[in-house]
Amino acid sequence: MKNFKNSFFYFGVLGVAFAAMYWTVQNGKVLESGRHIVLPNSGNSQWQEFLASLIHNLTHPLAILLAQIVTIVFVARLFGELCKKIGQPMVIGEILAGIVLGPSLVGTYFPEFSNLLFPEASLGNLQFLSQIGLILFMFVVGMELDLKVLQNKAKEAVVISHASIVIPFTLGMVLAYFIYTQFAPDGVEFLSFALFTGIAMSITAFPVLARIVQERGLHRTKLGAMVITCAAADDITAWCILAAVIAIVKAGSFLSSLYIIALAIIYVILMLKVVRPFLKRIGELYTSKESITKSVVAIFFLTLLISSYATEVIGIHALFGAFMAGAIMPDNMRFRNIFIEKVEDVSQVMLLPLFFVFTGLRTQIGLLDDPYLWKICGLIVLVAVVGKFVGSTITARFVGQNWRDSLMIGALMNTRGLMELVVLNIGYDLGVLKPEIFAMMVIMALATTLMTGPALDLINFIFKTKDEIIPAEISQVSKYKVLVSFDTPEEGKGLLRLANTFVKKMKKNAMVTAMHIPSSNEVHPFNVEEFEEQCFKPVLAESKELKQKVTTLFKTSTDVDSDIIEVSNKGEFDLVLVALGQSIFEGTLLGKILGFTTRIINPENLLNKFTGKEKLFENSPFDERTEQILAKTEVPVGVLVNKNFEKADRVFVTLFDDSDAFLIEYAQKLIANVESQVTVLDVVGNIKNNATIKEGIRAIEQQAPNHIKLLNERKIEKDFLQDQDLMIISVDSWKKLVESRSTWLNNTPSLLILKP
Repeated sequence: MKNFKNSFFYFGVLGVAFAAMYWTVQNGKVLESGRHIVLPNSGNSQWQEFLASLIHNLTHPLAILLAQIVTIVFVARLFGELCKKIGQPMVIGEILAGIVLGPSLVGTYFPEFSNLLFPEASLGNLQFLSQIGLILFMFVVGMELDLKVLQNKAKEAVVISHASIVIPFTLGMVLAYFIYTQFAPDGVEFLSFALFTGIAMSITAFPVLARIVQERGLHRTKLGAMVITCAAADDITAWCILAAVIAIVKAGSFLSSLYIIALAIIYVILMLKVVRPFLKRIGELYTSKESITKSVVAIFFLTLLISSYATEVIGIHALFGAFMAGAIMPDNMRFRNIFIEKVEDVSQVMLLPLFFVFTGLRTQIGLLDDPYLWKICGLIVLVAVVGKFVGSTITARFVGQNWRDSLMIGALMNTRGLMELVVLNIGYDLGVLKPEIFAMMVIMALATTLMTGPALDLINFIFKTKDEIIPAEISQVSKYKVLVSFDTPEEGKGLLRLANTFVKKMKKNAMVTAMHIPSSNEVHPFNVEEFEEQCFKPVLAESKELKQKVTTLFKTSTDVDSDIIEVSNKGEFDLVLVALGQSIFEGTLLGKILGFTTRIINPENLLNKFTGKEKLFENSPFDERTEQILAKTEVPVGVLVNKNFEKADRVFVTLFDDSDAFLIEYAQKLIANVESQVTVLDVVGNIKNNATIKEGIRAIEQQAPNHIKLLNERKIEKDFLQDQDLMIISVDSWKKLVESRSTWLNNTPSLLILKP
């Protein structure tokens, strides 16, 4: 009755409203008399009017800008992921995407499409929006710099850093002497051209370098700390030099630039002595994500914008102001990370690709249509590599580093990436760089960034070393070693409880290692230690409660599955335990069988199907990650399907054929360590025909006769299964159960699926 009343009221209100509007329109036509009303496009048909309206909408500046953003983000992510697959930084793919969409490729072979998507009149909007992205990015770069670290690190890091600027800067100016007459724009002084050539040779991409150090597991090493410090000092020095160079170029001479430099010094003093203490006080009052209100966020973003505006007005570019605003943020890295999270996704995913493509639209590789020009391009790359790579290497060796570490420092400091493009675009905007030299410099930025990964691999190969991800305390012990590899702390706790059941009484003869390898995309390079601590905290608390000593192993990775397999194999573990989370099969046929859920399809799994993470519509007994680990790991692996596993007092072991004989060994360990009551199900009568199984069970009966019993029934009661704490089964037998859709699967306790 209530629904009927609501419907009656709803349609009644609509009817009265429409009637009132109709009366108003009809009577309103009378008011048009004498007002000379002209209908638009009165000579066209309705279809023509619709087409004209549609074309007008498509060519509207906002529509063009949105189409550009969609295309740019899509292509940039595609190229970025492809580069990531071959072990290169995503920034390389994003730069290549910009070049592809620019006149070098699409503009040459598909000029109509290029003119439609990137008309000349629209480039101004794209440029300003990309500049906003750069301002946000430089704000993040400034926040990522921990000035305290620079103060506390060894002096040789600053020596290496400054040498890695001075040497390439000098070589860049010498290079400018030889190419000035041919490649400098008319009206540009030699000093301006030489200074910009020098700064282009001496820049280092601090964010890309930091990511490479993190992904290679170097962040906890002395070398990693050294190179991060070098890059940070390099970044600060290079941006200060760039500000001075911009001031000189804009002023026209060194003497007249002193006014700009004086204003810049006053600006820096105000930021350090007035603004920084004010922001520090706010940071002390608001230390958690929950306590930071929109008003607090507004204060910091206003600081960013005002700082950028001030440096733009002074004449040292808005990007320096953004960098400075980030650098003076409160020292608390937790506070900084909150803002980094707020800014980074929008700036890096949506706005920065606009800058790459805008750079690509300016990069006309087709202008290098003569072998001589390519020789000059090669010379520029050579000078950049010699100045940065060789200069940093020799300096590092001079201050006491060994040859391997010196070469690695040189290779890492030679990474230019996005920061180089920022410098080049500033030079292009100021009219210091011609299109030809701009294209050559972009190629140099790509080449020096591309060579970083292969150079590091070659150095390791030459010195016959590898950045080991397995500590000596794990790899060199001769104990029964169990590796627990978890994705979430909750998974880790369950796996640790399971590992403890196999080694509880072995004391000094066993070692348990808890390992967490997240994707490098999940962890910020400057938040690694805090992230690691939070991940292991619940697991270590569980180990304390179990009185089980645990060794931790942590690294970020671009290929998590491969690293898990590598650690498992090279660590020579006796057992590797991984978890099969319920969410993997949520909504799938297998999930329904296991009783995880009653939904038909989980939307997240549907997304994973399209991203290649899961074979949603195949009745696979494992997700693809687990399949890969099982296939490529050369040591025993146990997959836990955790249904609130707490203990292993009652354990059910299934023997389907002779190949399952190895399961008896695990039953022995459970009985010896936690005195489990083990029930062995001999499905097809293997025990009496298999000597290995018979010997194993006889040994258990002699040592613990009341802890093992045999069953021969093919049908197991539901009450029996639900009374068990753990069911142990081999991988092959598990696959058979899933394929046959056995009724057992509806009622199983927690499962341990083992591969010998």
